[in-house]
Amino acid sequence: MIDPRLYTVAVHAGTEPDPRTGAVMTPIYQTSTFVQEAPGQHKGWDYSRGTNPSRDALEAALAGIETAQHAIAFASGLAAEQAIVQNLAPGDHVLVCNDVYGGTGRLFRTVMGRFGIEFEFADLSDVDRARAAMRPNTRMVWIETPTNPTLQILDIAALSDIAHAAGAVAVVDNTFASPLFQSPLALGADIVVHSTTKYIGGHSDLVGGAVMTNDAEWAGKIRYLQFAAGAVSGPIESFLLHRSIKSLAVRMAQHDANAMAVAEFLDGHPKVRRTFYPGLPGHPGHELARRQMSGFSGIVSCEIDGDFAATTRFVKALEVFALAESLGGVESLVNHPETMTHASVPEPLRAELGIGPSLLRFSVGIEYVQDLVDDLARALETI
Repeated sequence: MIDPRLYTVAVHAGTEPDPRTGAVMTPIYQTSTFVQEAPGQHKGWDYSRGTNPSRDALEAALAGIETAQHAIAFASGLAAEQAIVQNLAPGDHVLVCNDVYGGTGRLFRTVMGRFGIEFEFADLSDVDRARAAMRPNTRMVWIETPTNPTLQILDIAALSDIAHAAGAVAVVDNTFASPLFQSPLALGADIVVHSTTKYIGGHSDLVGGAVMTNDAEWAGKIRYLQFAAGAVSGPIESFLLHRSIKSLAVRMAQHDANAMAVAEFLDGHPKVRRTFYPGLPGHPGHELARRQMSGFSGIVSCEIDGDFAATTRFVKALEVFALAESLGGVESLVNHPETMTHASVPEPLRAELGIGPSLLRFSVGIEYVQDLVDDLARALETI
């Protein structure tokens, strides 16, 4: 259950009536530069790569919903992730959960790995294995929970303790849960990262990212790197995202309720081999999810009882669920990770994780839930 106080925070955080006009919403400050009263003397803004009033309002709202002291809004989730790891040095070791978003793995393996940073992908659902994988040069533990796309639940508090004992920082990708259902900073994490394209944006009409932290030193380093490298959220995207945050609580409540109904339907269907959803009592991470989450969010994965051809027939037969990448929008989507979002994951790792031809990931929207269940039932008849 969402903390009722967050409904009010989501609506009001970062929003102040415009002092000149009284506008309820922060205006879109579509400007690249600001007039200075004298050399080096300005009203708090000089150039929009550094700060912009629209982005300032968004960052205040992001900090509010994540209960963080600092929030930095980026042009994309991957830009936010890159800014975090760019603060590492050649020779540093990063322990990464193996079932991680395909774009994150690609960024680490093929881009940042070229600069002498070592990324080790391991099963962090096993806390003892995670502890054993730590090295003297481990500087960061990268946690994604629920994971993408098999929805493993990782113990944020335990993994953060392991990181801190080794002098490393714990980073949590909180995209799937959203700040409404999970608070990694309260569980001991140092840094939280989001693709705000997903649930926080919620309308499939923008691309963005965010970093939230209570660590002033890390906030300063990430903000400086963003200023130096330039991956900022623009004024229009900042305005749209701030607008979306106001409805986040009511949207997440509906995503959560619909996803549970969809998961229960799939879990009981004879043409579905296996359903992945932490809200199901049979999920191996169910009890941990109940302890560290206040809701199970809106992503459901499953294995269809058939080969790739059967899976293709199924997704083509869907009418309400649209076949597309991304997630977290008000509309329902279905994704085939093996050929879409996780195609860049090395084949042996895909096989180890079970990302095969029959695995599908559903982003359950906020439509009438019976329409969603009926759509799935009709499509399953094609198998």
